[in-house]
Amino acid sequence: MKIIIVHASAGAGHKKAAEALYVYFKQRSPQDKIEIIDILEKTRPFFKKVYIHGYNFLINNCLWLWHFLFWVTSLKFLRGFHSYWSMGLNRIFTAEFSQYIIKENPDLIISTHFLPPEICTCLKQKNKISSQLATVVTDYGIHPFWIHKGTDKYIVASQLSRQILEKQGVEKEKIFVCGIPIDPKFTTVGDKRSICEKIGIRNDIFTVLITTGSSGIGPIEKIVEMLNDGLQVLVVCANNQALFQKLNAKNYAYLKVFGFVNNIEELMRVSDIVIAKPGGMTTSEILCMELVPIFISPIPGQETMNLKVMTELGIGHFPSNINEIKKTIFEYRDNPQKIILQKEKIRKIKKPDAAQEIYNALR
Repeated sequence: MKIIIVHASAGAGHKKAAEALYVYFKQRSPQDKIEIIDILEKTRPFFKKVYIHGYNFLINNCLWLWHFLFWVTSLKFLRGFHSYWSMGLNRIFTAEFSQYIIKENPDLIISTHFLPPEICTCLKQKNKISSQLATVVTDYGIHPFWIHKGTDKYIVASQLSRQILEKQGVEKEKIFVCGIPIDPKFTTVGDKRSICEKIGIRNDIFTVLITTGSSGIGPIEKIVEMLNDGLQVLVVCANNQALFQKLNAKNYAYLKVFGFVNNIEELMRVSDIVIAKPGGMTTSEILCMELVPIFISPIPGQETMNLKVMTELGIGHFPSNINEIKKTIFEYRDNPQKIILQKEKIRKIKKPDAAQEIYNALR
């Protein structure tokens, strides 16, 4: 069996989901020919540059414009119009990807981004490929860009995600609630005490983990100052070197600052609460680790949709201001039963074996 797993390097979550699937499928079916590709590597350089840097520019500098574009493209009565123009542009700039898919004509195409299905469904309708097409939605909310008539199976994160697709007109039999695939390291984390010793932190203090996304977005410095009151705080600054240096200079007793890390699962394992942006992949990792999430600085659009789903499920919090963040955290510290109740809700929807469930749904 020939399988191609496609992602787009616009946002880390799509790539991480594709990599998790690739690893699992290779382990389960070593006899199959399985490839993983970035669609943007098979497009024109100008298109790739605009696609990646345009997104990063908008979310860092023009959130209002990103929000407007997300909202406009969600409007039902305009879908035909923007679908016509986007398909036309994609045909021009993604011709290399189309030629590659036609040449390979795999048995199964699995996409973790919304761009490849648009191209592949067009090829299917023209009888240029005979592949089965599965779309793995990497958010809990679902933008119409994910939906295409030629898609054979949709993999979604939760029952609420299923309901959103059904309201958009997708047939029930095409929808499979398997979760968002994550790295297996989140299901095999070691002992809390030994991890604390390894990274040099206390094991007997209520611990808050703060993650900032790949760009270090959010009012992190203010939050850290506010929580320097008997709590242990771990901060992952990612690529934000200025934030890393500012926090390191504070020399707080129970503050541990990290740059870009490859062991976020260990930091989650030793924490009681996490403050994070509500990205689809990040949310899935948090749920797998059964951490109470406090969501901050959501990107308008996909992240606010994720936040809405979590709110409807009664999981996590979205404080309206910084003071409320502190109040919420101390309520959890002083009332351990609240954490137990949150964990019970999380266990009902978490999907630590999403890659396995997706494999079973597609084979």
